[in-house]
Amino acid sequence: MTSEPSSSPGISRSIGQVLAALKGDFPDISISKIRFLESEGLIAPERAPSGYRRYAEHDLERLRYVLAVQRDHYLPLKVIKEHLALMDRGETPPPVPSLDRGTAARPEAAPSGDARPAPAAPPPPPKPPVRMTRADLLEASGLTDAALTELERTQIVQARRGTYYGRDALTLAIAARRMAEYGIDGRHLRAFKMSADREVGLVEQAIAPHLRRAGGNRDVQGEVTQLVISFHAALVRTAMER
Repeated sequence: MTSEPSSSPGISRSIGQVLAALKGDFPDISISKIRFLESEGLIAPERAPSGYRRYAEHDLERLRYVLAVQRDHYLPLKVIKEHLALMDRGETPPPVPSLDRGTAARPEAAPSGDARPAPAAPPPPPKPPVRMTRADLLEASGLTDAALTELERTQIVQARRGTYYGRDALTLAIAARRMAEYGIDGRHLRAFKMSADREVGLVEQAIAPHLRRAGGNRDVQGEVTQLVISFHAALVRTAMER
């Protein structure tokens, strides 16, 4: 196989050199991912007379931006493309609140002898809603089409209103792909879902009287859901540590 010619420093890069430049910050990046982003119109590298793609510095910076907002904010490609269009016109894209990586800054330590307690950090902002197409979900999660089809068949991942996928669908899709690397396949996932369905039935039956008494004054279902999730996670951790 003929290798791509090396680029002159500061002028352009081959796709292999771009891959090497991005690998440190984005370990999951691949040549196929870079070419997919090109096919979606997010980057437009030049072509050398030999036909090879040549990536300028601004192409590399665009890739860094795209990969960062995908990883940190789960933005759909359509929204990312709109941000890039604003940047191309010299405008500033709208701020995107952090979903998973942003944490409140720690207050500085009080000076010696000052016994005043540090102010409490403000609660994190609510996570913005996620609305993804099937193509967006495949691209963001790294699942194959066949793997996602199987998750949909067993109703582990479901489109909302049959039209778009939300944050939980993305979480489930990513977790399913990662667990498959450890041999946890569809058979195990189906067992997890059946167990979750049984738990939901028990919880719904138990909290029904409280829902009626609370009316709309309290989010009983939301509160109990968080308690059940915490309880279940602690049970699993405890069992795994035995």
